[in-house]
Amino acid sequence: MLTFFRNALTALALGCAALPAAAFDTAAKAAYVVDLGTGTVLLNKNADQPLPPASMSKLMTLYVAFEAIRDGRLSMEEKLPVSQHAMSYGGSTMFLDTTDRVKVVDLLRGIIVLSGNDACAVIAEALSPDGTEAGFARFMTQRAQQLGMTNSTFANSNGWPAPSHKMSMRDLALLARLIITDFPDFYPMFAETEFAFDGRAPQNTQNRNPLLNLGIGADGLKTGHTQAAGYGLVGSAKQGERRIVFVLSGLETPQVRAEEAEAIVNWGFRQFSENTLIKAGADVARADVWMGDVPKVGLVTAEDVTMLLPVLGDDKIAAEVIYTGPLQAPIAQGDRMAELVITPEGMPETRVPLLAANDVPRGGFAVRLKTVSGILLNRLRQGPEGAL
Repeated sequence: MLTFFRNALTALALGCAALPAAAFDTAAKAAYVVDLGTGTVLLNKNADQPLPPASMSKLMTLYVAFEAIRDGRLSMEEKLPVSQHAMSYGGSTMFLDTTDRVKVVDLLRGIIVLSGNDACAVIAEALSPDGTEAGFARFMTQRAQQLGMTNSTFANSNGWPAPSHKMSMRDLALLARLIITDFPDFYPMFAETEFAFDGRAPQNTQNRNPLLNLGIGADGLKTGHTQAAGYGLVGSAKQGERRIVFVLSGLETPQVRAEEAEAIVNWGFRQFSENTLIKAGADVARADVWMGDVPKVGLVTAEDVTMLLPVLGDDKIAAEVIYTGPLQAPIAQGDRMAELVITPEGMPETRVPLLAANDVPRGGFAVRLKTVSGILLNRLRQGPEGAL
């Protein structure tokens, strides 16, 4: 009979913190902070609620454009026409008109640095299945779903207010991660602080990201603001080997947004540190084996187990190994046999697959005879009613 085992490892003493860091009390209506290296979620406030994303949703237009360039459907030096529809956009623009034909590279920088609503529409119409911005928005929604952004729907390419145009903070963080990891050659554009297109609109040449010049490792990604959304920011910063991505929405003023974003970056890097808890190949536990030539098998991880943990606390982390056993022989080295669940206090749990450390062949006749004899002897001792 198989039994569900939960082996508690109450003394995983690895010189790491186990107590929670002080929670960040954000003024944002919704927020999400994640450490990219470990995937540790440091802050989650209404992160799965679809909300008006304002210009932060321009990141999706950029991602689709980057894909098109990578796939050869669009080139950086290609010049695109400006339609009457694109020119008609107000708000933040590149001040394009229908006499322009604009290089794709300039449109990308116009979106990233200047938050150009018109530039988004030009890109959208060029890549839309039907040549319209509305068609591009439908394509964006479908592509976002494929990428795992399940709380995102788009009505346009630039975040112009519309009832159905919404994204969650978690989706925006996922999108930021995809841009950083999938398009490292394009990502440096997000750190540009100024872009003066064709000498136009000298009043609109500065990147609105308030963190870029603070020396805290911030290098992206996109601000946003509408009356419905408030002030928001999708940001990322790297210090040393660590990178965090954070999303804020619903703040009252640009100043509050700047202060909140800087405070979150400092908190994320100062209050947490990366720790290797288990080395790859090291025995985490030993599991019972049924009908094997040995009674137990070691359980190991395929890779180092690294977690982000608060910097203050004691040196022990409670964990447990979960498996259904005894494990049935034969077992091959590397077979997935169990799961290690690590749950530092105040932090989300981490689940790590555990693999067989070595082969365990099925036991010979003597092993099978001994096992069956042991079962029969145990039943005889219990008696017909199961009592001793």
